[in-house]
Amino acid sequence: MPAANAMTLLDALQQRRSVRGFLPQQVNEDVLHTLFSQAQCAPSNCNVQPWLVYVASGECRDELRKRMMDKASHMQPIKPDYDFLPDFSGIYRQRQVECAAQLYGEMGIARDDREGRMRATLRNFEMFDAPHIAFIGMPRHFGITVALDVGMYVQTLMLLMTSYGIGCCAQGSMRYYPDEVREVFGLTEDVGILLGLSFGYEDTAVAANRTRVGRAPLSECVTFKN
Repeated sequence: MPAANAMTLLDALQQRRSVRGFLPQQVNEDVLHTLFSQAQCAPSNCNVQPWLVYVASGECRDELRKRMMDKASHMQPIKPDYDFLPDFSGIYRQRQVECAAQLYGEMGIARDDREGRMRATLRNFEMFDAPHIAFIGMPRHFGITVALDVGMYVQTLMLLMTSYGIGCCAQGSMRYYPDEVREVFGLTEDVGILLGLSFGYEDTAVAANRTRVGRAPLSECVTFKN
């Protein structure tokens, strides 16, 4: 079985970040199967393991990328399975704006460059040229409580990818057109899509990959009381 790099959990936590530009090199099939097998160790309520994962590579990835780009570039209305679209305000809006400013700054896109910002948005639907994308969902009748379990699975998977030297980017935009995913994979309406995870080997020449964002101080997020 392929081995991960000599990396501690702390290393993986500190090194993991959103990669938005990939080399065409595919991840070895043995490594793929190892990654997703190990991710099965993620925790879940009563061990129900509700995650449903559909990995697209090669022609399958190309077809989904073409469909997503066609809909997004023509501004087709989004039809997500779950109404989880966030409404950021206050400090959360501030953090969102700071993140965007760093990303667009690295890409050389000014605040008033509407065309540049649109191109950057469409890069999501190009899957950042990643050779692989995992669409991650759950049985559609499950609600937000079970979605938390899926979130823990995704975090586990991303940290594993980091430990194997594989970059990834979790994308909420990949839930916008779930019918395309179901059609390509031959799924029933019972499967709900929560997000996509583009992954592969990082292209360090891509400007967006220079982006580094910080974290809020502990005092803003954690309260200790004796």
